[in-house]
Amino acid sequence: MSQIETGLELTIEKLWENKKYNTLRDVMSTMQAANIAYVLSVLPDNAIAPLFRLLPKELAADTFVEMEADMQEKLIKSFSDTELKNVLGELYMDDAVDLVEEMPANVVRRILAQADPEMRNSINELLKYPEDSAGSIMTTEFVGLRADMTVAEALREIRLTGTDKETCNTCYIIDKDRTLMGAVSLRTIVMAQDDQEMKDLMEDNVISVTTMEDQETVARMFSTYDLNVMPVVDGENRMIGIVTVDDAIDVMEEEATEDISKMAAVTPNDKPYLKTGVLEIYKNRIPWLLLLMLSATFTGMIITGFEHTLSASIILTAAIPMLMDTGGNCGSQASVTVIRSLSLDELHFSDITKVWWKESRVAVMCGITLAVFNFVKLLIQYSSFPNYVMASATICITLALTVVLAKLVGCTLPMVAQKLGFDPAVMASPFITTIVDALSLLLFCTIAGMLMPGLV
Repeated sequence: MSQIETGLELTIEKLWENKKYNTLRDVMSTMQAANIAYVLSVLPDNAIAPLFRLLPKELAADTFVEMEADMQEKLIKSFSDTELKNVLGELYMDDAVDLVEEMPANVVRRILAQADPEMRNSINELLKYPEDSAGSIMTTEFVGLRADMTVAEALREIRLTGTDKETCNTCYIIDKDRTLMGAVSLRTIVMAQDDQEMKDLMEDNVISVTTMEDQETVARMFSTYDLNVMPVVDGENRMIGIVTVDDAIDVMEEEATEDISKMAAVTPNDKPYLKTGVLEIYKNRIPWLLLLMLSATFTGMIITGFEHTLSASIILTAAIPMLMDTGGNCGSQASVTVIRSLSLDELHFSDITKVWWKESRVAVMCGITLAVFNFVKLLIQYSSFPNYVMASATICITLALTVVLAKLVGCTLPMVAQKLGFDPAVMASPFITTIVDALSLLLFCTIAGMLMPGLV
């Protein structure tokens, strides 16, 4: 929480307690919607609706969009039909769709009942698009102009229709069939002569996406091409809507949160941590923990199978945690690097041989460095133990091979997962560590049996 938000919270709370409603209205009218939403979220429930009603109409709608779903639901339940209708009337279409998607069925029915027929039809159309597609995050509210319009006519059209559009900084040139022909910035229009036509001002090389394009790909394109808005078209290049940069940022945040959760073996959850119940957190974590615990059974079976070899040398037994930790860490390094590159579309499955070649060279250098330092450490640490030189050599050879094995496994599994249609983030630290633990133990016991046969 920033100092600004802390100060605002204390100010609003004090004014509310003293019933200074006129002052509250004046103070909140100067605040940003995101700050108002935060302050309302930390105030008592009985203060939320009355304070919200003090906001000017447009600011109230902006604040409503910034709120978490649970607070939106509380407000909707406290609204009269007229109040709900007024708020819905100020929402952009994509925000209205998001609201419907997040609310329970009984609240959705009330929202649709109060929405005007045009909004209701648009919401129903947008809800038909697959989740995580460009169509699901776009808004149908954009400024469309004809190619034969003059600058003077275009400006009149923007003044007439632009108020209700999400943005008019970029206008799109479409024909009578709504086919996308080009785009022109508001700056270009304003700076041009009144008699110039849109077809002479527009850029006809417009970057667009189809309604079925994955939303993560769309968000990545905003970064790649440095865009503020992107048109969405159907299969016949007819203009359907636009995706704005704020929606792209939301997608990036959502995808990053989801990947981080999966990489930590936690089921993704879109609720803030402090607003997530203990039981829900438990449900998100326990399936993964059970799966990883069961998968670790293989590690126990390997240790049991080579019990005689390991029990014969305390040096070998003491090295097991170090080998498993090092292998897991090396695998995690490789997997995180590859997952990041896959998410940025820098790597594809066709690059797997290049990745193997690079990671193998890195692994050899890391493995040799770790083995040399570890060998010196072991010679000093266990100089009074029998067979300490051969045991140290066994451990360090295994260590070097484990590093190579772990890095190859760590870079391969995410790429294979993506090729098979799974999220590469699933093949991150927990799974990589479990697999590498088992393989490194098997390798260790095998090498110990070969180099120290007297222990078997």
